[in-house]
Amino acid sequence: MALEPKEPTGAIDDSEYRTMRKYFYGSLIFSIPVFLLAMLPMIPGLGEADFFHSAANGWLQFALTLPVLIWAGGFIFVRGYKSIISWNLNMFSLITIGVGAAFAFSALAVIAPDILPDAFKMGGQAHLYFESAAVIVSLVLLGQMLEARARGKTGEALQLLMSQTPDTAIVIDESGEEKEVSLDEVKVGQRLRVKPGAKVPVDGQVVDGSGAVDESMITGEPDPVKKAQGDAVTAGTLNQRGSFIMTAEKVGGDTLLAGIVSLVASAQRSRAPIQAAADRVAGIFVPAVIGIAVLSFICWAIFGPPPQFANALVNAVAVLIIACPCALGLATPISIMVGVGRAAREGILVKNAEAIETLEKVTTLVIDKTGTLTEGQPKVTDVAVIDGSNEGAVLRLAASIEKQSEHPLALAVIRSAEERDLKLAKVTDFDSETGDGVMGQIDGAEIRVGRLEFVTQGKVPQNDLTQKGDTLAKQARTVIWVSKDGQLTGLIAIADPIKSTTKEAIRQLHAQGLKIVMMTGDNQETAKAVAEEVGIDKYYAGVKPAAKHDEVQRLKQSGEKVAMAGDGLNDAPALAAADVGIAMGAGTDVAMESAGITLVHSDLLGIVKARALSQGVMKNIRQNLFFAFVYNGVGVPVAAGILYPFLGILLSPMIAAAAMSLSSVSVIGNALRLKRLKIKN
Repeated sequence: MALEPKEPTGAIDDSEYRTMRKYFYGSLIFSIPVFLLAMLPMIPGLGEADFFHSAANGWLQFALTLPVLIWAGGFIFVRGYKSIISWNLNMFSLITIGVGAAFAFSALAVIAPDILPDAFKMGGQAHLYFESAAVIVSLVLLGQMLEARARGKTGEALQLLMSQTPDTAIVIDESGEEKEVSLDEVKVGQRLRVKPGAKVPVDGQVVDGSGAVDESMITGEPDPVKKAQGDAVTAGTLNQRGSFIMTAEKVGGDTLLAGIVSLVASAQRSRAPIQAAADRVAGIFVPAVIGIAVLSFICWAIFGPPPQFANALVNAVAVLIIACPCALGLATPISIMVGVGRAAREGILVKNAEAIETLEKVTTLVIDKTGTLTEGQPKVTDVAVIDGSNEGAVLRLAASIEKQSEHPLALAVIRSAEERDLKLAKVTDFDSETGDGVMGQIDGAEIRVGRLEFVTQGKVPQNDLTQKGDTLAKQARTVIWVSKDGQLTGLIAIADPIKSTTKEAIRQLHAQGLKIVMMTGDNQETAKAVAEEVGIDKYYAGVKPAAKHDEVQRLKQSGEKVAMAGDGLNDAPALAAADVGIAMGAGTDVAMESAGITLVHSDLLGIVKARALSQGVMKNIRQNLFFAFVYNGVGVPVAAGILYPFLGILLSPMIAAAAMSLSSVSVIGNALRLKRLKIKN
């Protein structure tokens, strides 16, 4: 088959379509005269002409058929030959055998008619089937041309994504001079000018000026976002107003948009498990069809009307052609390609086709809290200390330790310290316990920040401070504790607002029949408050990463089909263990790498859309497989001549070829409907 580049190039490659179009129209030029030479004798008044019954007519049909089979359809027979000798039977196997038999018999009848037995002749002459061979190849080429064109349409979403980045960027050199260069020449660390109305060329950070950037391509939000010094900007987004200077941080294939394009392209090439079932059927089906064709030939040769062998050959060829399993082979991949492209337009990045198929079957959705149910931008609301301690001093110690961490809660503590103009201390011997907290040495003292059991090393006191922590937790605050040399010194309460769309998303997921389970590293009271507010079915608090993974495994072993949605490093094991992992786009690279689906918008409503899309794609695949199987189930017996004893109907190989092409077109057309699939929020 034609090879495709692993990495998309951005240019629309229609070379295969153009090649097939050339072969198809070229074959028509020769096939139409062959068809007329064969069919005109059937018209009253023309059939008596001596030429139509002369050897010259046969030789002319032979000469006109050769370019169709050798030049236009040559690749068909090469593929068919390779499939037969390697016993990887497919559509080309059947076409090669069927067309080859029709042409070989006709060529023999022209070149050496005397060696054919009388059972192949009617009125002393053998019927020629050059027109069937030529027209069948032309119709196969038509199907190949339409298929190549349809594949080009499935890549439109990918091409649209790739067209978002500009071809050039304005680079500012060390002297301050601005120069427009090709995007390929931009390097990390360079300063770039983004003018109003221009697209951001690479991922980076604003260092001077301001702008209003349309990020709808990434976030789905139509309103432009104000960008000023320190704000991140993404390649492909549009600067609507203002002008700013940015520093390039990720260029070329490292940008977010390039990652999205690569992911979509990879997913479009992947195979869904249901395709394996179709392949197994095709593997049995093709040898079975050859067997049916042989059986049909034998039955017609023994029991059929004269000329027995000629009729036997026609029906055997018709069986081989109409049973061509190209519709069966197209049924799954064409729907996957269109579905993945459609998903990308909705901000749903599918890593592989298996994720689409599995998501439809999910019964339980496991979700993290921070960044999934909540905004993921927590803020410090309270600082409480043990009698004799200073709030600023406790916050300073916590922020100094947390400076070494990238956890969202750590960032909230650091921002709070910066807002109070607290000077952070030097930390040595920093260490972290995933799911528990962090610790380090400051001025010779061991400072711990994290869970209560962790900071007190299992010796949890009961005092006013711990009671204060319980009260704050019941108010949906996340409480982190601070200790110095094992002695509890204070707590920091952090609030992370629940996303405005979370409740509606949970409601719709329940309406789809899913059970929702929340697993969070947060404390029991906070988890309970959030779960009750948004309508979670079940929740687990104080869960460490390994426990999340184990709980997902337990749910799977109990018979549930589990999807896991999360955004953090601590979610990666559970994302990988789930039947399908769903990473929130604002999360870590590790989380996105572990997941089968990434939601660019970091919104639970994206899961609702993703599941609706999964259901739409799988329904479309089943429809395609139904079309393919019913077509073959009806077509093969008719081609074999089952209707002849009752209705006197025989199926010409040409009609069989037309029906075969029509089945492929119907599958392609049905798959392309996914481009217009309505996905409700």
